[in-house]
Amino acid sequence: MKAKDQEDTRMSVELKVDDKGIALNAFTQEFMGNVAIAMAESLRGVNVDWKDITIKIVRD
Repeated sequence: MKAKDQEDTRMSVELKVDDKGIALNAFTQEFMGNVAIAMAESLRGVNVDWKDITIKIVRD
């Protein structure tokens, strides 16, 4: 069972690779979103009332 605050949280997750949008089903959106949220919120200085999280990965 999900915690109350998780049930009330609505989020949108978008994945782009080389500027091409990649379709994500609901499970994948929830999975990727929850992982990103957990990583960000575990860091010092991240406000729990955040509105937007951006992760950008660029290969050298």
